[in-house]
Amino acid sequence: MNQWPDGWTDEGRDRYGRGSAAPEPEPTRVMPHTQRPGVPPQSRGGYGQGPGGDGSYDSGYSPGQVYGGRQGDPQGGAGGYDGGDGGYGPGGRPRPNWKRRITVGLVTLLAVLLVWSVATYFWADSKLKREVDLSKVEDRPDSGEGTNYLIVGSDSREGLSDEEKKKLHTGSAEGKRTDSMMILHVGDNGNTMVSLPRDSWVTIPDFTGSESGKHYESPGPNKLNAAYSQDGPQLLVRTVEHNTGLKIDHYAEIGFGGFAKIVDSIGGVELDIPRDIKDKNSGADFEKGKQTLNGEQALAFVRNRYEAGSDLERTKNQQKFLSALASQTATPSTVLNPFKLYPTMGAGLDTLIVDKDMSLWNLASMFWAMKGITGGDGTSMNMPIAGSAPAGSLKWDMPKVKELVSQLNADEKVTVKGD
Repeated sequence: MNQWPDGWTDEGRDRYGRGSAAPEPEPTRVMPHTQRPGVPPQSRGGYGQGPGGDGSYDSGYSPGQVYGGRQGDPQGGAGGYDGGDGGYGPGGRPRPNWKRRITVGLVTLLAVLLVWSVATYFWADSKLKREVDLSKVEDRPDSGEGTNYLIVGSDSREGLSDEEKKKLHTGSAEGKRTDSMMILHVGDNGNTMVSLPRDSWVTIPDFTGSESGKHYESPGPNKLNAAYSQDGPQLLVRTVEHNTGLKIDHYAEIGFGGFAKIVDSIGGVELDIPRDIKDKNSGADFEKGKQTLNGEQALAFVRNRYEAGSDLERTKNQQKFLSALASQTATPSTVLNPFKLYPTMGAGLDTLIVDKDMSLWNLASMFWAMKGITGGDGTSMNMPIAGSAPAGSLKWDMPKVKELVSQLNADEKVTVKGD
């Protein structure tokens, strides 16, 4: 009786050497293939699969081979193996892909900067007080080349407490008046800053009230700052355009409080004081030489009038300080530092009043132009003066004024000299 399973015979039993005295060796069994990390199949042997095929033990190395690749084979052997470490580091861990990490890091950084920039833009744009409508100004001259800004420093006490008014020596007068005025021309042939003395003797033209809508006949000649007192920014712009023939494209005004806060937000402004200055009216008290002025001191310096001796000397001090302020504000240490940028922008935008068409780009252009003038890229001057006029005012030298305006309108290099 055959006791072997179906299909099995004594021949098969002898063949596999089970219970047989047959001298034939048991055939080699093929073991499951196991891939060792970093070692290609071609470089390994196995029991019974040696180079000679005689069943001897193979250690995994063979003549002419090195661990991890074939000697003399630039491609690392068959199968395209690269002869390296297979992308693994010590301990069998994958090596980091630095190229990919750097690329992802740069893309992330750019995305963050883009989002931050856009958010900052909309935040600042929302704080701009666009209150002056220049479209209501009557009988405007033709536009010239370049862009003209009328920059006004007012004595507005808005937002100041009684203690701050006392500290800043601003007084408590109601309303607001112009404390400084200047035209900034931004063009391709250098920028020009022209101060307009507030005591300039000019003609205030006919005008329509900005709030009442009523028509008013010309009150005649008066000091330039009287135009602002009578009907604010729009009449001031109309008066400047009427007496110069230069069209004003944008208007910017800042009050006492905002001016002082901007200076404090950037840690003060360094200035070279030309002489000892002491004036009880403005609170100015300085010794000659370089020093850093805080907000209170800066305001006293630009408002100093009586000790300066004349309104012309005062306007020169204002130009000097405003240019230094723009130069020290528009720096990478301020622009790229959120802890300085936001307080600085917030301090300025809280009290800055501009025209309805002023954009942040226009505002930035204005500050960069002022910064450039500080660095010598442009001209800083007073409106040419011919002498004194009634009520202690100053008379413009009209032939020089016309020549100056002609050069600005044509965006030519300014050659006219002011006082």
